[in-house]
Amino acid sequence: MQAERGRAWVPWLVTVLVVLLAGGVLYLAHRGSAQAQAQAEEARKAADEATARTRDAEAARKQAEEKLAALETEHAKLTTEKQQLTTEKDQLSQTVQEQEAELAKLKATYDDLQDKMKAEIAEGAIKLSQAQGRIQVDLVDKVLFDSGDASISKRGQEVLKRLGGVLAKVDDKSIQVSGHTDDSPPSQKLQATFPTNWELSVARAVNVVRFLQEQGGVPSRRMIAAGYGETRPISANATPQGRARNRRIEVLLIPDLKAAKTPAKTARSQR
Repeated sequence: MQAERGRAWVPWLVTVLVVLLAGGVLYLAHRGSAQAQAQAEEARKAADEATARTRDAEAARKQAEEKLAALETEHAKLTTEKQQLTTEKDQLSQTVQEQEAELAKLKATYDDLQDKMKAEIAEGAIKLSQAQGRIQVDLVDKVLFDSGDASISKRGQEVLKRLGGVLAKVDDKSIQVSGHTDDSPPSQKLQATFPTNWELSVARAVNVVRFLQEQGGVPSRRMIAAGYGETRPISANATPQGRARNRRIEVLLIPDLKAAKTPAKTARSQR
């Protein structure tokens, strides 16, 4: 009887054990699945973070490359500007040297004229002036000509020989010789030869140029003769002194445009 009761409990016990075992298996399976999901989520997050870091690194690399390219462009630009500045500096230095040499030659010519013409300068018959790279010699007519005449007087020849000796050494200037008169018309006796002051002023300028060429050794190709009559007075004609000043020969030394050098031009890039 007792043996039968013991056997009756066996199926029930087996069932209980099976249920407990199944529950344990399900618990373990559920627990393993949660862990796997957590690990998978962590792996996904890690992958996303790695992708973001890679993307950021790529963006930083591109930005660095762009900055490097910009710096290289700026460096090349600055190098070009430096070369241009160096070229400009050299050109300016050369220009300054040329100008200093030109001023030195101009001063030497001016000093030479002062020395050769000091007697006439002292008496007021000749006036020297210098401005803007030019030298002007004003000679009153009585130094060179007899009254109402275009022929050069003996004293005028002596003065022009000294003047020509200086001008012949000047090889970088054109020489303009211009005749001027006061507003008094030529006398009736002179009008047969010089109808107006234009003809008289031109004739005097031409005779001075010819004398400087033939007796002074000044090349004719460097000289220009012009006559202005009474149109360019330097003093009022109301007084004898003013009229005397207006009756003159002007000898102007000006830069020779044919020999002048054209300064080089450089264009600097604008930053």
